[in-house]
Amino acid sequence: MPSSEAPLRPPSEPRAKTALFARGALGRAGPRIQRFIRARQLIAGIPSLWLALFFLIPFLIVLEISFSEPRLAIPPYAPLIAWLHGWPVPHIHLSSYAELFTDPLYLRSYLYSIMVAAVSTLICLGLGYPMAYAIARAGEAWRTFLLMLIILPFWTSFLLRVYAWIGLLQNDGLINDVLLRLGLVHHPVTLLQTDFSLYIGIVYSYLPFMILPLYANLEKHDPALLEAAADLGARPLTAFLRVTLPQSLPGIAAGSLLVFIPAVGEYVIPTLLGRTDQIMIGRILSDEFFDNRNWPVASGVAILILLLLVVPIVLLQRVERRQLDAQPVEEAGA
Repeated sequence: MPSSEAPLRPPSEPRAKTALFARGALGRAGPRIQRFIRARQLIAGIPSLWLALFFLIPFLIVLEISFSEPRLAIPPYAPLIAWLHGWPVPHIHLSSYAELFTDPLYLRSYLYSIMVAAVSTLICLGLGYPMAYAIARAGEAWRTFLLMLIILPFWTSFLLRVYAWIGLLQNDGLINDVLLRLGLVHHPVTLLQTDFSLYIGIVYSYLPFMILPLYANLEKHDPALLEAAADLGARPLTAFLRVTLPQSLPGIAAGSLLVFIPAVGEYVIPTLLGRTDQIMIGRILSDEFFDNRNWPVASGVAILILLLLVVPIVLLQRVERRQLDAQPVEEAGA
């Protein structure tokens, strides 16, 4: 009885020629691929070198100083490693970190800085989201003009813009003058060096950092999704909450980080516009470095600020990575 399986046949001559041609092409393209890989490594190595020189090395220096002991000398701290009979002996001190966790001044400054940064971020989000949405839905002619208005404050000095708010908010400034002329108040209202002036300065300075990432995200949304939601009977608010808002979460996260991170360590705005009885951690850091000359404590303050800011960034990256890993699974299931 003949077998039902067909006998194996040698590959045809065209297939053999194709395989030989492919191997020859790969052999000729090998040096090009290697040069491409080397070019990519060089391009990736330049920013890595930049980060190593201007972030990693200064961070290690500050970390070393934080474990030192303060001294009345130049530099004002003891060396971390001393030599005894030709052998290196480390002298690690935790007194700086112990002072940070035991002195209530530092704890209040940390909590106040976090609160100010969080409230400022929420205000920027509440103001920036509608503005970014309006710019993203505007016509091409208006879109460029509106973006120019958002970027326009960066053309002037940051310090000059903060000083301008001093002229507006002081007792004999423009705002109080208008209120007195309109008869809304009978005496100048104290606006400067209050929480109100502090939030005004931070929100005004960092609002563009919230608008631009949101606009970059919202501008990519497909309007057909909102039309499909309307065809299915969804009201505008429901369509926004279930379609637009979930898609804009990456832009919200990026803008919030761009506002929250610099606002925590802000120094200029709280010094010029903020309250005198509440000190943010940036002012503490400056005072310890330049006034008290306590470099180990100041370095410990800087290290804790960095750790405080790195944690939300790492958590955000994990969430984004999980979302990216889940997308192929959902597409395969669909």
